[in-house]
This record gives sequence, C-alpha cells and structure tokens, in this order.
Amino acid sequence: MKHRYAVALAAVLAASSALLTGCSETGEQIDFNAGAKDGGSAQGKPADRDTLMPTGPKSDFRITRTLDDGTHIGRATLKGAKSGVTGSVWVWAPKEYNDPKYAKSGFPVLIALPGGLGSPKEEGGVTNYWVGGDIKLQENITKWTEEGKSLPFIVVMPMLNPDNQYHDGSDIPGQQKMGTWLTEDVVNLTKANFRTFKSRDGWAFMGSSSGGFVGLKSVLKFPEKFKAAIASGPDIVPDSPLWAGHQAEKDANNPEKLAQRLLQKGGPDVYLAFQAGTKEPASVTSRINAFRQTYGKGPVHTALQIIPGGRHNAWDYQNGMETSSIKFISDHLKAPVPSGS
Repeated sequence: MKHRYAVALAAVLAASSALLTGCSETGEQIDFNAGAKDGGSAQGKPADRDTLMPTGPKSDFRITRTLDDGTHIGRATLKGAKSGVTGSVWVWAPKEYNDPKYAKSGFPVLIALPGGLGSPKEEGGVTNYWVGGDIKLQENITKWTEEGKSLPFIVVMPMLNPDNQYHDGSDIPGQQKMGTWLTEDVVNLTKANFRTFKSRDGWAFMGSSSGGFVGLKSVLKFPEKFKAAIASGPDIVPDSPLWAGHQAEKDANNPEKLAQRLLQKGGPDVYLAFQAGTKEPASVTSRINAFRQTYGKGPVHTALQIIPGGRHNAWDYQNGMETSSIKFISDHLKAPVPSGS
C-alpha cells in the first residue's frame, strides 16, 4: 500500500511546492505567541487549570502560506532534544486563536501526518503534504468549525520520515528515534509556542496510510498523552523492513497488541475514527473491520467512515472527515474556554 501512496504523494508535493511560493509574506518570521514575552508568561492567568500557556523558548517559524482569512502556516526546523532527530515542522493556528475571547485559553492540537515516505529529499523541503494549498486542510477545518463539525484545532504537521525509508513513526533499534521525535519533541515544540492543554483531552492525531498507522499506534501506545485519532486507509500492523531482527520492539509498536494491552488495563478511553474509500482494495476495509471486531470494545471506542467513491488519497479522506470523522473526535476533545467562563 505504501508504494502506491508514494506515487500520489509525489504529485501532491509538486503542486504544494508551487503553491507555497508567490506570497509576499513567505519567508517572514511569525510569532504564534502573539507577542508574549518569555514564552507566554506575560499573557496573564490562564482561563482554567488545564490551559498551558506557551512554555518557550520560541521557535523560529517562517511563513510558508497565508490563507484568505489572514491566518498563516509557519515552518520551523526542530532539533529534537530527546530524540536527536532534526526535521521540519509546520504549524497553523485557527482565527479563533487570536480572538480576544480566547486569549487566556488553551486550544486542542491535531498532529497531521502524511502517507508515503513524506519525500524528505524533495526540493524545497516540503515533507508533509497537509501544508499545501491544493488539499486545503486548514481551510476545511475553518469551514467545519463554523458549521459545528470541528473544534478550532491548532494543526501541527511534522515530517514523517527522516530519510527515504519507512520508520513506522517508531524508535527502531539502530535507526533515528522517530517515535520519540513525533510524540515528545514535536509535542514539546507545540507547547513551547502555543497555548495548549495539559491534559490528553487536547491532543489528537490524524493521518493517511502510513501516517494513519503512526497516529493509531501513538494513541494506543500513549493513551495518557493522546486521546483520539483519525486513521485513513491505515496500515494496521508495523511493516517497515527496518524492524528485521527486532521482533520484541516491533511488537511493542503493534496497534493490535497495544489495543489488547489497553483492554486488559481497562483504560484510559481512546477514540479511533477509521476511514476507507469504496475504491480502495477491499483488504483495507477488511483489516479495519477485523481490528474493530477484535479490539473495538471497552475503552477502545471506534468508528468507521466509508467514503463513497473514495480512493487512497488525502482529498477523498477529507470528504470522510467532513461527513463524520472530524466530529467524532471533536466530540471527545476539549474546546477552548472563553474568558469569564
């Protein structure tokens, strides 16, 4: 499945690269702390105990795209303090983030992962296709928020692989620690630069194909940190060739085994929104159904959105998100708290 998705990914990245140019603001520095000094300490008392003001230090974000509503996508290079991995992270804050009504509130975070390799060697450094103006994820979240289908998520879009191999978003022995990078370093960068929530009620993943696998696995492996995921056309088990000779570590990153462990522990509750298109191979849906039938009980809450005419690509998966999946996870995550409430 990964190779097929990589072909579509190459076309997406080419279009994204073109769309990321031509904006007069492109390359300018952007401060998502909205001018607060010392990592947000000047912003005053948080709206509630769960709100975490930006911890700092601020990252050097540069604008890569400006939306019609004036919001920006920014990119920074993250040198992971815990993983040692260096890579690009793109971020976007919704227009509500700068609304004075929410100036002292945290916002929920959606970590959006691409499928395929993410083409880290792509000219221009575009390694996550959710940043591009062709797919319009951010515009859609704005629309869905206005329609009451979605929370106003901060969207964080890190690279998925540091090279031209599949790392399954994991710390594979002898390889770069991509699991630590995605679930610790990327999270810490987000907390450093944005008003977020301390609890897992404000943290979720979404991803396609191999990115869907990573989001699914991360929520099941760290349910104390992440509460929900949208997994579109996902791999259900780890399948990187890099796992060869490391079966125990591979098992420790297997969503089936992680779900079974969560069932045995009795929680905490997680919410997994699966998606598949009717024009994908039947094996995609059958594997999702098998997972849901075996593990979708107790604290493991699942839903499946079948997308009529949907293929294995990001555009079609957004149709499923609009229909139900974004609302499914939004209903179980925390909204920003207005001032005075």
